[in-house]
Amino acid sequence: MSEIGLGCWQLGGNWGDVSETDALATLLSAYEQGVSFFDTADVYGDGRSERMVGEFLREAKARSKVFVATKLGRRGDPGWPGNFAREAMRRHTEDSLQRLGVDALDLTQLHCVPPEVLRRGEVFETLRELQQEGKIKAFGASVETVDEALTCLAVPGLTSLQFIFNLFRQKAVDALLPQVKAKGVAFVVRLPLASGLLAGKYSSATTFAESDHRNFNRDGQAFNVGETFAGLPFVRGVALVEELRAYVPPGMAMADFALRWCLDHEAVTTIIPGARNPAQVRGNVHASELAPLPPALHAKLREFYAAQVAAHIRGPY
Repeated sequence: MSEIGLGCWQLGGNWGDVSETDALATLLSAYEQGVSFFDTADVYGDGRSERMVGEFLREAKARSKVFVATKLGRRGDPGWPGNFAREAMRRHTEDSLQRLGVDALDLTQLHCVPPEVLRRGEVFETLRELQQEGKIKAFGASVETVDEALTCLAVPGLTSLQFIFNLFRQKAVDALLPQVKAKGVAFVVRLPLASGLLAGKYSSATTFAESDHRNFNRDGQAFNVGETFAGLPFVRGVALVEELRAYVPPGMAMADFALRWCLDHEAVTTIIPGARNPAQVRGNVHASELAPLPPALHAKLREFYAAQVAAHIRGPY
C-alpha cells in the first residue's frame, strides 16, 4: 500500500460540508497520484463516506489496485454495548459490504471500542469468524491509548493498529512502535496533522463551521478530545505551531515537515491525512517524495515534545 493514504472521515461529515462532487474528485485525485490506501468507517456520515468510496471504486474501476479499510463499533443502531454483539457486528459488516459494493472487506478495524470490550475478546472471535467466512480479508483495531494498543497486539491474527501519532502526540515512539515492529503488525497513523494544526495555517482567531468537530469537540464535548487538535487546547496548539517553525528546514512547508516526521519512523506503514479537495491531496502526497529529516533534528523534536507539549495533552493517551 502507499505510505501516504487518504483518511475519509471528512467525506462523511464532522469537518464542515464536503459536496459529493468534491468528495468524488478528491478520491479520484488521490488514486491518480498513486494513493492506494483509503480509510473510512461505517459511522462517518452514517454511511455516506463508505458510499462515496464505493462510488469511487466503481467509477475508477480501481478495485484491484486499491486497499480499502473500514471500521465498525460506533454506530447508533443499536449503540453501545449492543454494537459488540455477534449479530450486530455481522449486520454492520454486511452493511459496509453493500455500501462499498465489494464481496469482501480488505480490512475491518474495531473503531475505538471500550478497553474492557477489547480485554474480553469476544469481538475478535467474531472478526475471526467473519474472516473464515470470507466476509473480511483481515482485521485490526483503531485505538485511543497505548494500553489499548498493547492489548490488541496480544490478539492472534491482528493485522493492523491505527493510532493518533504526530509531532504533538509522540508517546508511541518509545511506548508502542518497538512492539508493533516486533509483531510485524501494520501501523496506520491517523491525524498526522493534528486536525490541520500542523499544516501551519491557523491563527487563534480561526473559526470552523458549526458541523465541524474542530468547533463542537475542541474540548471533548462529543467524543475523545484527543481526536481534535491532538488533545491540545486550540490556542495553545496554535502557539506551539509557531514555536515549531524554528525547526522546519529552509524551503520546507510546515505540513511536509509534519508528515515527513511521521514517515521517518520505521514501524509506520501508512499515514492517512484527510483532504477535502484535490489540491490538499497533492499537498499530502508531496511529503512522500522528500528525504528523511536528519537524526539530530528528530532528537531536537523529541526534546521539544517533552518540554513544551506533553503536559498540555488532554484525554486518554
